[in-house]
Amino acid sequence: MGRMHADEHTIDTALVERLLRGQFPEWASLPVTLLASGGTVNAVYRLGGSLTVRLPLTEGGADDIAKERQALGALGELPVAVPAVVAVGEPAEGYPWPWAVHGWLDGEPALEGRAAHGLAEFVLALRAHRTDGPPTSRGRPLSVVDTATRRAIDELRRTDEPFDADAAHAAWSEALDAPQWTDPPCWVHGDLMPSNLLLRDNRLAGVLDWATAGLGDPAADLIPAWNLLTADTRRTFRDAVAPDDATWARGRGRALAMAVIQLPYYRHTNPVISANARYVLAELGVLTRCR
Repeated sequence: MGRMHADEHTIDTALVERLLRGQFPEWASLPVTLLASGGTVNAVYRLGGSLTVRLPLTEGGADDIAKERQALGALGELPVAVPAVVAVGEPAEGYPWPWAVHGWLDGEPALEGRAAHGLAEFVLALRAHRTDGPPTSRGRPLSVVDTATRRAIDELRRTDEPFDADAAHAAWSEALDAPQWTDPPCWVHGDLMPSNLLLRDNRLAGVLDWATAGLGDPAADLIPAWNLLTADTRRTFRDAVAPDDATWARGRGRALAMAVIQLPYYRHTNPVISANARYVLAELGVLTRCR
């Protein structure tokens, strides 16, 4: 995989080992192994058998450690496992930002088209929390990303992707026209991508990457309906979560916006994210799935 971001910091196993020796010598003898990941914010390494090390790739991700701790600290019990922050490292060895050591969570990342039993239960349990929390940018009105979404649709039109830009514009306009959320904001995770969903025995067992979690429009947590599920399981998920038609339409629009923005940006540098974006667009009927 090539560099995803123009301002991406160079991170490798040797850097992680030096950081550990300097700040957490008790773990310095443990093996460090780069994890294959579709993530776009952090480089993730397994540390021994029970820990992971996450280092932000860019300055824009450097605040995520604090955001994640704030969000998880405000939440109570959830029906799935969440990552525990074991330690936070300081900038050193030429690496300019804070970094974190997390506890390892068992499970396999979800795959597109693979039903995730317990997903609706998790979404509803998170939404039911009544604690205060930070607002999340992922829960803002769709109009906030209107310009970026339309620009990305037009950019995809100029590629060789089997993409129907006119249909995408129409679907996006339909989502924008849906009534906005006017009830009090709900707790949402905001980034329920398949790579953040850990399954055991095809059931949701853990949820990673809580930096985008906070209070906002509950439509933000409907995106797995299109980035993970199929037509049949999407119907089951919708019946279980029971959103109103407007919230479902906004969730569909949010999935569309994420996918059309991701695909042109990552199509040559992140095969996991670009493949998932194509899956979403195919499920939305605006891209022909290659056979």
